[in-house]
Amino acid sequence: MKDILERAGRTVIGSVQYAGGVFILFARTLFWMAISPLRPRQAFEQMVKIGVNSLPIATVTSFFIGVVIAFQSAYQMQKVGAKLYIPSLISISITREIGPVLTALVVAGRVGASIAAELGSMKVTEQIDALETLATNPVKYLVAPRFLALLVMLPLLTVYADAIGILGGYVVSVYKLGIPHALYMRMSFEPLVLKDIFTGLSKTLVFASIISVISCFEGMRVEGGAEGVGAATTRAVVTSFILIIVADAFFTVLFYFVT
Repeated sequence: MKDILERAGRTVIGSVQYAGGVFILFARTLFWMAISPLRPRQAFEQMVKIGVNSLPIATVTSFFIGVVIAFQSAYQMQKVGAKLYIPSLISISITREIGPVLTALVVAGRVGASIAAELGSMKVTEQIDALETLATNPVKYLVAPRFLALLVMLPLLTVYADAIGILGGYVVSVYKLGIPHALYMRMSFEPLVLKDIFTGLSKTLVFASIISVISCFEGMRVEGGAEGVGAATTRAVVTSFILIIVADAFFTVLFYFVT
């Protein structure tokens, strides 16, 4: 019993310390972004890496998610003669829930791992220590540009993914289920209101903060050489995934009662 309590206590203390470290890094990032403007070129390079380079994987995943939703909804809707509402189901479910979450998970897997590995390698090779020696704040120089780039590019990627997902549903609905083109467009966008779009996009700001801060935090505390870099990359992705799902559930419940 004593050993169990000791392990539980160490786990709780470790979790509190981890959460505190993440929060401090988040606060320091906001502080440096507020008092010192970032170099445009540095932020733009990160936006290209994070946003533009993620377009191919976002396109593939979003398109086929739209295809899957169309087929799965048709399986049930056709039984009750409600095939007409398939486009509405596709557009609303993608814009409110599936598009933002799926895009965030894809970006966390691709970009979050890259950020953690990059900063982890810099930590192991003492490049971060060199920045501090040169009186350059690592949070301002390394974390803030990545944070800003994710904050800008993840909502844009989500809008793009929403459109591609609806296109995937269009292909199935029009060419397989026989829904007329004009009817699909009308039933997709008439029930869709700005609240549905902004509900999904507001989540992406939280998801972007989670991915950037967790990935940078894990990368900047790497120890133990290449093995430590690999472990930090894994922790960054897994932790980001878990927090994205938890945050999505929280905001879904919140929006349900508020709106």
